[in-house]
Amino acid sequence: MLQQGKGGNNMQASAQLKELLHSINRKSYPAYKSLRGAYQFDRYILSIDHVQGDPFASPSHISVKLSHRDTKFPEEYYKDSLTRITLGDFLNRQFEQQVNHYTFRAKGSGKSGLISVSHCGQEVLARTACEITEKGITARFFIGFPANGRTINSPELEKILFDFLPVCVHKAFFYRNLDADRLKEAIELAEDQEYIRRELAKRSLAAFVNDGAILPRESGISSRPMKNSVPFVSPENLRISMDLPHRGTITGMGIPCGITLIVGGGYHGKSTLLNALELGIYNHISGDGREYVITDSSAQKLRSEDGRFIKDVDISLFINDLPNKKDTLCFSTEDASGSTSQAAGIVESMEAGSKVFLLDEDTSATNFMVRDSFMQRVICREKEPITPFLERARDLYEKAGISTILVAGSSGAFFHIADTVIQMDNYHPVDITEITGKLCQEYPLSDVETPAFRLPESHRIMTRSKAAPSRHSRPGQPERLKTKVHGKDGFSLGKTEVDLRYVEQLIDSEQTASLALLLKYACEHLIDGKRTLPEIVTYLDSQLKKQGLSFFSEGSYISCGYAMPRIQEIYSCFNRYRRP
Repeated sequence: MLQQGKGGNNMQASAQLKELLHSINRKSYPAYKSLRGAYQFDRYILSIDHVQGDPFASPSHISVKLSHRDTKFPEEYYKDSLTRITLGDFLNRQFEQQVNHYTFRAKGSGKSGLISVSHCGQEVLARTACEITEKGITARFFIGFPANGRTINSPELEKILFDFLPVCVHKAFFYRNLDADRLKEAIELAEDQEYIRRELAKRSLAAFVNDGAILPRESGISSRPMKNSVPFVSPENLRISMDLPHRGTITGMGIPCGITLIVGGGYHGKSTLLNALELGIYNHISGDGREYVITDSSAQKLRSEDGRFIKDVDISLFINDLPNKKDTLCFSTEDASGSTSQAAGIVESMEAGSKVFLLDEDTSATNFMVRDSFMQRVICREKEPITPFLERARDLYEKAGISTILVAGSSGAFFHIADTVIQMDNYHPVDITEITGKLCQEYPLSDVETPAFRLPESHRIMTRSKAAPSRHSRPGQPERLKTKVHGKDGFSLGKTEVDLRYVEQLIDSEQTASLALLLKYACEHLIDGKRTLPEIVTYLDSQLKKQGLSFFSEGSYISCGYAMPRIQEIYSCFNRYRRP
């Protein structure tokens, strides 16, 4: 359990750390590296896992380990993965609050005195910043070791490690020092959310939105709830009630499996509802307004992505008989069009096990979604390689068990295939399924011959891009690839860029950092020209579930700054990795 420093130094007392600090004061910065190792403090172990190279480099990696025996959290708060993730999230938020009082209180050049912890948003994610196991709690964070220029200023680091940090640790990680009611509320909320998630499957629902939910957000850059916004009220005939284990009975709109259409005038709340549904795959914190907006956990938001890389995808369900005779049973391109990218996205999502597709007409390729009767008269079926989504949605549900929730604003053709039609009127949903059903009889669709439905086949062997050997690589050793994360939107692996801008359910740059780690691991250990992409992704996902993110660190420690992605996002990432 205890991590040893690279030099093999076993656990030492905190007094030895003090002595070390005194002995290196005013030496040149690299002398800080002698501090690596684990030290016993009052009821916790402090590990200095990695020391930065100079005061301007990325800060040093620190971890703190505490046992449940000392922290005294009730056992039911860490009995399974749900409660552990929730407790970890709650403690991380407490720790961040504490740390913010002390960051940069120690002085020096560059990042001297910085103390930083993962910042949590509105969603609850499993993070390396605070990990709960059966044995105890591990908190990970960063400290900028102080220096004047490049000369060590160890009294300032002593201040951080011996004055500031113990206060933060004791206030954030010991049960008796926390607001017990708020923690109990967070755990119970997570159990209620999980209950709704299980109920969806039992009741054949794709999603649930509770009465009173606040769906609009503060702004495009803030995910906090908008003040004075209209609370959600479900339409009478879609209203269902659920008896939650803690909160008791709640009511709300159950969106049945099948094909659901969300319509309405511009600015009436269609995209707001869809956006809430696409993030309903995550649990939200109390006060968010979307606590009980729950979507099938495999749901995938789909859109067109001009210029996307595609490798060996069977898109024949949607695109056939291309004029250039290109094979659509095993389609590859460096630069996809809107329609081929969307077709590939759907087939890849089927491979990733998604049972609900979320689409917005605004971000879809028009020619992929629908062909009106006039266009069908002008361009006959034989001359059109695209089978639009409109003609496939029904089969996707009936033959592959995949539901669709679609925001439509311009084409009336979708009304003909919808099982449920929800109109957003000034942020109020109205069920207009019956009315539109009668209208559809007055405006029938022209008969079209749709090619037979056949489930896509996948035998995609994963490959990796050929990198020039680095000067550090040794013959016979696997190539070590460097990763660099560019916020939430992507990362580079070696010289290859992976663009994740349009993977819209990624919500945190820490998830992107984990995806970079996973792809790096796959490139270094798993891609062998034999394993298929699903085999590799399934293996990685099972390791994540068993061991958490530390499995991929390969070193002696994993740092703060990683959050768990879903299997769907791992697929999305691997599918966008440009390779031969």
